[in-house]
Amino acid sequence: MKIENTGIEGAIVDLKPLDHVMSQASFVRAGQWDYERVTYDYKIGSAEKNITYYIRLQGYALEGDVDKGDAVMKVMTPLLGKHYYPHGIEYGEQENFPQSVVDRATNLFKSVKDELDKYKK
Repeated sequence: MKIENTGIEGAIVDLKPLDHVMSQASFVRAGQWDYERVTYDYKIGSAEKNITYYIRLQGYALEGDVDKGDAVMKVMTPLLGKHYYPHGIEYGEQENFPQSVVDRATNLFKSVKDELDKYKK
């Protein structure tokens, strides 16, 4: 599910401040590296059996190189996903998400936006 109207969609920011802001908000950048893309995940445990929720933010380089750390990133619309063990994560609009998880994601991106605004280009 897309988390729209967060105010960070389309933000352009250097990679290092983006990494810092996302780390401060407890997001983890995916362990693999890529020259052009980044993915940050925030894991939310669930009392539901074999279900975990993920809040995901992705971005892609407009210039520079992610691997070298000198990229200028454009942030995409955040996503909320539901991981079904062992099948994988579903981000579809047909998924049902508890309101508490949706509220948590929305609040996280409000604080991320406030910090990212300091670094936007």
